[in-house]
Amino acid sequence: MTLTVQPMPPSEILTPSDEAGVAEAVRRAAAERSAVYPIGGGTAPGCGGPTLRPGIGLSTSHLTRLVDHAADDMTVTVEAGMTLAGLGRLLGARNQRLPVDLCRPDRATVGGLAATNFFGPRRYAHGTMRDYVLGLRAVDGRGEVFSAGGRVVKNAAGYNLCRLMVGSRGTLGVITELTLMVRPTPEHAAVVACDVEDLHEAESRLAALVTSQTRPVSIDLCAGRPRPDCPLPGAVAEGAAARLLVGFEGSRPEIDWMVEQLGKEWGDAGIGRTTVSLADEAASLWQWLTELAAEVRIHVRPGAVVATVAGLLEFDPGATVEAHAGDGVIRAQFSTREPDEWAESIVHRVSPLVDRAGGRMVVTSAPEGVALERDAVWGRAGDGRRISQAIKESFDPHGILNPGRYVFDG
Repeated sequence: MTLTVQPMPPSEILTPSDEAGVAEAVRRAAAERSAVYPIGGGTAPGCGGPTLRPGIGLSTSHLTRLVDHAADDMTVTVEAGMTLAGLGRLLGARNQRLPVDLCRPDRATVGGLAATNFFGPRRYAHGTMRDYVLGLRAVDGRGEVFSAGGRVVKNAAGYNLCRLMVGSRGTLGVITELTLMVRPTPEHAAVVACDVEDLHEAESRLAALVTSQTRPVSIDLCAGRPRPDCPLPGAVAEGAAARLLVGFEGSRPEIDWMVEQLGKEWGDAGIGRTTVSLADEAASLWQWLTELAAEVRIHVRPGAVVATVAGLLEFDPGATVEAHAGDGVIRAQFSTREPDEWAESIVHRVSPLVDRAGGRMVVTSAPEGVALERDAVWGRAGDGRRISQAIKESFDPHGILNPGRYVFDG
């Protein structure tokens, strides 16, 4: 099956006012065998296959209620349509936060973040949304409400349905409510950056961070064509191949010591020119890294990051490449915009490169008109596809939830 990466709009968009309204809309759609396309903040519509089947959009924009904030227990329960900016303001009043990076927090919703399991540079220390969901409520493909997990940090052992739902992109159920574990807001932050002459030096600096006395929350490597809108002060040094950025969060004394210590370690290695961004500048830089446009996301072992980045730039020197190097996550945007040439590169150049590194790749966006097979978009599912399909059919027997948009058939 060939998939174009751009989605087609649903015929109409419904905005139920509560969970019961969501369930009723899905029940009607199931009876009519009409597709249902869940919509959060609409910040990531281009990832995956198109909405080929006729159907409705089901928006959670009216599900914005705070259900419970047990601040002393470090948990919060909200409806899925609450924006991340709204959640941030609510938690900030108690000096708490959900430590997950995300794009466009003014529009992105809590449910959308759970459905996509999106993450940014601070995943290295803080993990992803999957690590913070304690419980949820959702509507399955029959229009039936179900719940998983609970409202306390220590839930009963057993099959973790919450972790299955997070990242399933609305193909198993429409999430209506989430209970999240939250964390205290750190006092201070900093990002220390240096330019490296070549990728071999980048490899050495990344390896040295493993034994560093510092404890980063983010480790990023920017290479290839530079982005003109980078908020980091100062241009990349002439002749430099890449820029390494290492982030820290904690108390003011901790940050001051770690910035000084990393500067000393880099100085001993012969790197004399560093740039330090503090507090608001660091936050802006992390947001910029989170929102960088990318067409593919590649997952490899952290030790294979530099070789994979070098391989991408070898066949496309005009590409822009950014890696969450501590996690082994690489994002790239390629220089060609011609659809056939772009697809040819993905299938015959990038995919083999990723396979040789023992990794996997997801296409997150593409030039208009590009057509790709499902395995090229999401990576080869292998033996897990049969199990995944069986899970899909148990939650959504009529195949109406986001059909074609993820790894499942439907």
